[in-house]
Amino acid sequence: MDIQMKKGLLEICVLVVLKENDSYGYQIIKDISKCIEISESTLYPILKRLEANSCLTTYSVEHNSRLRKYYKITNQGKGKIDDFLVEWEQVLNVYAFIKGD
Repeated sequence: MDIQMKKGLLEICVLVVLKENDSYGYQIIKDISKCIEISESTLYPILKRLEANSCLTTYSVEHNSRLRKYYKITNQGKGKIDDFLVEWEQVLNVYAFIKGD
């Protein structure tokens, strides 16, 4: 899969995971890995970019005497998922055209 396409899809996958529940890095990786491979070195820049774009916020919770950083989707992040779904319809039309359907 093209790296730029995968990067965009991973951003949406992160947001979808967070739409279900607030979560932390390791759990996000586990959840997304059911669908597409992702590593820590890929996830954390995505999380940082989504936070910078106001698609998610963060907060910390103490866990085993350590602070764990949690990520929470914002309304803007939910809007990004909605926008993706609309755009994906266009991608499916192009796919059908290329395939000859």
